[in-house]
Amino acid sequence: MPKLWNTTLEAHRRDVKEAVLDAAAALVGEVGLRAITMAQVAERANIGRATLYKYFPDVESILHTWHDRQVDDHLRQLQQIHDGVGRHRLDAVLTEYGRIMRQSGSHDTELVRLLHPNRQVGAARQRLHDMLRSLIEESAGNAAVRDDVDAAELATYCLSALNAAATVSSDDELGRLVAVITDGLRPRT
Repeated sequence: MPKLWNTTLEAHRRDVKEAVLDAAAALVGEVGLRAITMAQVAERANIGRATLYKYFPDVESILHTWHDRQVDDHLRQLQQIHDGVGRHRLDAVLTEYGRIMRQSGSHDTELVRLLHPNRQVGAARQRLHDMLRSLIEESAGNAAVRDDVDAAELATYCLSALNAAATVSSDDELGRLVAVITDGLRPRT
C-alpha cells in the first residue's frame, strides 16, 4: 500500500474516532449516561452504525476512550507547566490541577463512577504525583518549600487537599484553596 494512502487512511480513522468521542460526550451531557445509545452516537458522529461498531463494541468503551483522551490532555497541559520556566511553576501546576478537579466536580456522579476505576487514572495520578514531587524537591532546594517533610509526602498532601477543588464554586474559592495548600508547603519559621 502506498505511504500516502496509508497516511490518509490513518488520518481518516483518527478523525472518525475523534468524532465518535466528541459525539458521545455531547450526548451524555444532553440525554444522560443511561439514555445514550450506539445509534445516537453514530447519528451524531455522522457515520453508520456498522462503522461505529468497527471502532467500538459499546457505549461504555466509547466513554472510557473519551475519558482516556481527557486524562492525556490534562497531563500534557500539566507537564507543559511543569517543564516551563520560572519559580512559580509549583503554584501554577497546583492551580491548574485544581481547575481540572473543579471541572470534574461538575460531571455526573454516575459517569464519574463508571470512568474513574480505570487503570489509566491511577497511572495519571502517579505521573502528577511525580511532577509535584520534583517541583517540591526543586523548590525545597531554593528554600521556598519546607525540607523537614519528604517531598513525596508533601506531593501526596497536595493531591489529597486538591480533591476539595471538586466542590468549589468560584475561581476565588479555588485561589484560596491553593493558597492554603501552598501555605502548608512553606518552611517553618
